[in-house]
Amino acid sequence: MSATFAIGTTTVHRLGFGAMRITGPGIWGPPRDHDEAIRVLRRSVEAGVDLIDTADSYGPYISEELIREALHPYPDGLVIATKAGLVRTGPEEWHPLGRPEYLRQECEMSLRRLGVDCIDLFQLHRPDPQVPLDDQIGVFADLQREGKVRHVGVSNVTLEELEQCRRGAEVVTVQNIYNASDRRNEDVLDRCTSEGIGFIPWDPLGGGRLATAGSACDVVARRLDATPAQVALAWLLAQAPTVLLIPGTSALAHLEENLGAGDLVLDEAALADLEGLDAP
Repeated sequence: MSATFAIGTTTVHRLGFGAMRITGPGIWGPPRDHDEAIRVLRRSVEAGVDLIDTADSYGPYISEELIREALHPYPDGLVIATKAGLVRTGPEEWHPLGRPEYLRQECEMSLRRLGVDCIDLFQLHRPDPQVPLDDQIGVFADLQREGKVRHVGVSNVTLEELEQCRRGAEVVTVQNIYNASDRRNEDVLDRCTSEGIGFIPWDPLGGGRLATAGSACDVVARRLDATPAQVALAWLLAQAPTVLLIPGTSALAHLEENLGAGDLVLDEAALADLEGLDAP
């Protein structure tokens, strides 16, 4: 497995599992293969994964329900991170909703669905531009003081929004889009690195483009006897010791491939080959 990182008071392996893809097409409804989704969740923990990331909006609600079905009662040391702040109106439809009463309601419902008294890591899924950000992050700080949330994270934030959130709560993780071909959030990654905040890159494979035959990752992979997806994930781990990966899948074979990235070390030549991918 990969090296470890401390999320607040809890240490996890840097290669975790993202539970978005265990839902139906468009991240909507139940999975096509319920039993395979359960097997994927159980196998991830058997393989040493101790960070599982989900959200109330995945399904909606179905990802959290599957996690409880597969893994409850949870093994010691397993961190389950969830999020609130996006509502769903259909497949691939996502809408920010950051009213304080709604965020509090979703925390209570996630506690119930996951079957826990305290959420290990509760994240603001996306700031709602219609609601003052201080009011949104303030709910998370209140929930933490009440003992319903152990640690607070944010997602899809600019550097300025991150700093504003940090003034209202102790933020231990940031989850933003980032991969070898999309480095728009490099300033946020740099701040997380300097401040010891966990950085969780979503879309680690660039919508699958980085894992295709003929890609720059594929060229490196053939030289290192790996797969393009493993190279793309290993590249992210190499960017900073604060990077936490949560690649997701609904298939056991793909899960095993992703887990192999934790043992892959990219040499200087490989890193140089991938350096120019983000050029305009």
